[in-house]
Amino acid sequence: MLDRLLSSEEPSVRLKARTAVLGERPSLQLLEQVRSSDRVAAVLSERSSDGTIELHPYAKWRGAHWVLVTLAELGFPPGDDSLVPLREQVLSWLLSERYERRWVTPRPNGLCRMHASQDANAVWSLVRLGLVDERIDRLVHRLLSAQWPDGGWNCDPRPNAHVSSFEETVIPLRALAAYAAETRKADARVAADRAAEVFLTRHLYRRRGDGRPLAARFLQLHFPPYWHYDILFALKVLAEGGYVDDARCADALDLLEAKRLPDGGFPAEARYYRGATASSNASVVDWGGTSVRRSNEWVTVDSFAVLVSAGRGVRERQGV
Repeated sequence: MLDRLLSSEEPSVRLKARTAVLGERPSLQLLEQVRSSDRVAAVLSERSSDGTIELHPYAKWRGAHWVLVTLAELGFPPGDDSLVPLREQVLSWLLSERYERRWVTPRPNGLCRMHASQDANAVWSLVRLGLVDERIDRLVHRLLSAQWPDGGWNCDPRPNAHVSSFEETVIPLRALAAYAAETRKADARVAADRAAEVFLTRHLYRRRGDGRPLAARFLQLHFPPYWHYDILFALKVLAEGGYVDDARCADALDLLEAKRLPDGGFPAEARYYRGATASSNASVVDWGGTSVRRSNEWVTVDSFAVLVSAGRGVRERQGV
């Protein structure tokens, strides 16, 4: 299976296999193959002549926000100025007075209700794509200011909501860990550490009280996750931030390994995207569909990367 990933027709899969699984530095040749790939061309296919996309930045899954997130996930080479118009679309939206007035104003009980995943995905993708400027600091400051006492975030407008949301916390954790690694800013790392505890204290998917799974969908494997949560995405984020060796990840790692198929790969058990002609949640590219019996190379390469990072020895198990 690892050989299959290393010889995949998709350059981004080969890049992930070499960097995240084998620990190699990316070659310039492979990065350029990612940049010029058919998948990247499709993701960018709806740009206008000025480099923008004539949709709301958050239009699922084709607006500028999601295009940048997808490119970062694919390993698009950093520092490409052709993406600046998309960055400007995203930051103009997130930093507008209208957005801040609606989503960033603290509620009467003092807990800020905001779509933290939106700010965080912007921070993470712009860090990964090498498109950071001083405005990113404003988004990070907003995330830090809105962090709840338990370490996470939530957009639930109900006054009695007092526990963080997994789906609003996992992406801020990813973004703050990446930002802290890039800038060496201690406050971002401290906030990431606090956010990691939201998941670790629940073993990534269990209720604190009775140990039952918080949600059935958290146990399914998806790609892409977009803003959603599942154990694979959580393990991936924790691995990126340096937390996956925590003993409290073992339960989720065991569950992931149990999903391995006879060919050595892992399935995409569900999906959050539809075809390009769908009225909502449309994706201009196909991510391999879903099947509980057939391996999906995107899910497989991410699973391999997580298991290697956790010291689970994928290569030895595969006989590679």
